[in-house]
Amino acid sequence: MNRRHFIGMAAAVAAGGAAAWKLWPDEGLFNPCLGALPPRLAGHELVRAAWEGLDPAQVWDSHAHLLGDGDSGSGAWLNPDSESPAHPIQAAQRLFFLNAGCAVTGEVDASYLARLSALMEAMPGGAKMLLLAFDHAYTERGEPALERSSFHIPNAYARAVAQRHPTRFEWAASVHPYRRDCISELETAARQGARAVKWLPAAMDIDPSSALCDGFYAALARLDLPLITHAGEERAAPGRAEQAYGNPLLLRRALDHGVRVVVAHCASMGEDRDLDRGPQGPMTDSFALWARLMDTPRYEGRLYGDISAMTQVNRAGPALARVIERADWQARLLNGSDYPLPGVMPLYSVGQLVELGFVERAAAPVLIELRRHNPLLFDFVVKRHLRSAGRRFGTSVFETRKFFSRGG
Repeated sequence: MNRRHFIGMAAAVAAGGAAAWKLWPDEGLFNPCLGALPPRLAGHELVRAAWEGLDPAQVWDSHAHLLGDGDSGSGAWLNPDSESPAHPIQAAQRLFFLNAGCAVTGEVDASYLARLSALMEAMPGGAKMLLLAFDHAYTERGEPALERSSFHIPNAYARAVAQRHPTRFEWAASVHPYRRDCISELETAARQGARAVKWLPAAMDIDPSSALCDGFYAALARLDLPLITHAGEERAAPGRAEQAYGNPLLLRRALDHGVRVVVAHCASMGEDRDLDRGPQGPMTDSFALWARLMDTPRYEGRLYGDISAMTQVNRAGPALARVIERADWQARLLNGSDYPLPGVMPLYSVGQLVELGFVERAAAPVLIELRRHNPLLFDFVVKRHLRSAGRRFGTSVFETRKFFSRGG
């Protein structure tokens, strides 16, 4: 196995366990970054059918990452460990994430954004993407902890991109609740048009059940800004990787403050301790704990899930089938791509989705070719064609704009 092969497989495992599907990914290791869709793909029946019954002006991708290394003066930052031979897994992840976004060394900020804008041009007019800022990790004393931070996308950068491209992008702020200025920063973001707040507790050192969050939760509820937060196991942005902070049950504190909470990926990977059975309760599927909260009557209208990344090889399975089949959950599910991850080739397998019965075999060749040109559109089209037990995702899952409007 040569170094290139090793790094690729290391990244696949580190970013989500994709190597568990096959020794060699069936769509290759690296994103070929092909250009615009050829007309036969752009007008293909499969693509056209994906938009049937939808109002593109209501379709917002609710989970997409803005990445960069700050080479344009954006303030974006990547932990230096991601370029160090002493940290091969983080270096491999960096390689794959930047390749997924077709970023060019020396022009990472600009090339990543140019590619993202080009991909969005394949979407009908009116469709938008919610770009996520990403705060540093902080200590409980309110001090930034750069050594425990994976990357940083400033709110100002996400806002500026959305303001420069208002027909295609919206933005979500990221504010760590331990910051001494967290409430003023949140209020500023709300005034400047942020549609939500993004957290990744395991990577950002946030305990969602801590009393340190109470003032922040009260402000979120007052401003009616939803919180998009990862739950379940985290592999893509390790930070200190305090996995216990991803326990869905810890989100009760936010919910009980009246915050609208969106659980990224529906907590569809990993296990967490069942705290309802005591502090040393048994380890239980994270998805099952999220489902318990979803089935709690008082959280209806407050607790949601996004389906980003749920078609990845390490997530596609019973959890994906259940969110498709639960008709009573459909109005509380939001579509998101988790871009650039659909461009990390080992993380997805159309062949696996076919074998599991989620996608018709006849659609596979078109989907595979579509992904090589436009991973973003691929992610959308795949989800529109998913089936389980005769059911599919409803239109409300994709028409997410209303949710991100104040009072939604």
